[in-house]
Amino acid sequence: MTRVSTNPPLVESESVRVMFLQTVDEQEAITQVWAQLEAAVGSLRGRKFYGVFDPATGAYRACVQWREGDRADALRLHDGAIAGGRYVRERLEGDPPEIYLRIQPAFERLSRRLDRDPSRPEIEYYRRRDLIDLLLPVV
Repeated sequence: MTRVSTNPPLVESESVRVMFLQTVDEQEAITQVWAQLEAAVGSLRGRKFYGVFDPATGAYRACVQWREGDRADALRLHDGAIAGGRYVRERLEGDPPEIYLRIQPAFERLSRRLDRDPSRPEIEYYRRRDLIDLLLPVV
């Protein structure tokens, strides 16, 4: 089943501390960096995952939320944060890998909003394997 929000809601997000790996915005590189992140973290159970794309630099970060006891350096990951703030949210539902192919077109559509904040990156929040929240920063 494939669904797309017809009237994306505005949401407020808190800043999230994460560990991450960074790459370029190319599908093959993104697929590789996700595999590397998942291998470094080990068990995915109970973890929150994010993809963060900065249109200004073309950098993509595969992120996992930091939790007590994590040591980014020991896992060969970077330590950082995802900025909080105001976002418009579009929720994608569907099975992988098809759902992943819909991320870029959805962000392109959302990016036409007049209230878009180009100073902050776009966020993919992987709620579960078949449910992804896309967060576009707005002013």
